[in-house]
Amino acid sequence: MSKDLKAEFWSQLKDVRAGLLAADGERPVPMSPQGDPDEKAIWFITASGSAADRAAKSGGEASFHVADSKAHLYANVFGKLAVVNDSDKLDELWNAFAAAWFEDGRDDSAVQLVKFTPHEAEIWSGDGGASFLYEIAKANITGDTPDAGEHGRVVF
Repeated sequence: MSKDLKAEFWSQLKDVRAGLLAADGERPVPMSPQGDPDEKAIWFITASGSAADRAAKSGGEASFHVADSKAHLYANVFGKLAVVNDSDKLDELWNAFAAAWFEDGRDDSAVQLVKFTPHEAEIWSGDGGASFLYEIAKANITGDTPDAGEHGRVVF
């Protein structure tokens, strides 16, 4: 691999609007991730009683799946969820996307901060855009496989 996929993952995650979080065998649900490479964590703002909240309270295993062509990131990420009661961190992460889901905004009693700590992932990362189209065209002319970017497994 020519790129550091772990660094590429954290860099591109900042542009991801939503992915699917699957916790403790429940069906995956759309969630808006907020990556934190310094803490090696992905934060989610959810509601008390949600599948993510229930799994986090039990320290449950979870998976987060991203397929975002604008962010040029495709990943299956596996890790653990934990409930975090940190008002300062919640203030730091609070945004208009989260506010739309809670009637009383940031002060809604149902607001719950959840920390997802990944332990491993399979990542596909590419440049997209014109370079991807060039690779497709070249592959069709030469019969070679297109270079669609980097792919690999990482351990966090």
